[in-house]
Amino acid sequence: MIYETYSEEETRQIGFNIGKNAKRGDIYCLVGDLGVGKTAFSKGLAKGLEIQEAITSPTFTIVNEYKGRLPLYHFDVYRITDIDEMYEIGYEEYFFGEGICLVEWANLIEELIPEDAIWINIKKDFNKGENYRKINIYSKKDD
Repeated sequence: MIYETYSEEETRQIGFNIGKNAKRGDIYCLVGDLGVGKTAFSKGLAKGLEIQEAITSPTFTIVNEYKGRLPLYHFDVYRITDIDEMYEIGYEEYFFGEGICLVEWANLIEELIPEDAIWINIKKDFNKGENYRKINIYSKKDD
């Protein structure tokens, strides 16, 4: 499914709708360049999960945990330099646990991502406006 948004709030709303409908064990793989709106999307998803805490990108901690309707495990794997680092933090407990996983820069650890994960690719297109985003949501299982 492809969405087009023209503001940060619209991008956040897409995330909210996904979070509101998320189920235990869902894994969302968030891909897009720096500044494309991954954090806005993440904040919306967290709000949809009824999380009250402020959401920040876990760039230096790799994973942040939040409590809501379901637990949210928010990964940022941008700084992962060796796939073994994911094993060291026990990624499997998160991926196959009781909560929801949101993995920013998931393309960097694609070999660890389960086949049934949902991929969310966000792109800018300045020809359509400074705040325009194209959000493509899909499953590789359906390819």
